[in-house]
Amino acid sequence: MMYYDHGMNGWGYGLMMFGMLLVWALLIAAGVALFRYLARTQPHHAAPPPPPPAPAARERTDPEQLLAERLARGEIEPDEYRQRLDALRAGRPGPG
Repeated sequence: MMYYDHGMNGWGYGLMMFGMLLVWALLIAAGVALFRYLARTQPHHAAPPPPPPAPAARERTDPEQLLAERLARGEIEPDEYRQRLDALRAGRPGPG
């Protein structure tokens, strides 16, 4: 019988195969862990923009402005606008 001191027998091949499977399993697990860590730290989508500020309460406007707005919206005719504007100006005291 011939004795070869540095040869690999059945146990050597088995341990080598187990070692390679262990190395690959560790590499794959490290890759999955890295992927999950990076996916968790980065947002998936941008945060929605903040809502616009609520409009401030409208101050009491000038009657002539209100009349002009009603004309612009089409609530009154131009003739009615002129009549009402004349009535507003006639009832208001002049400056100074």
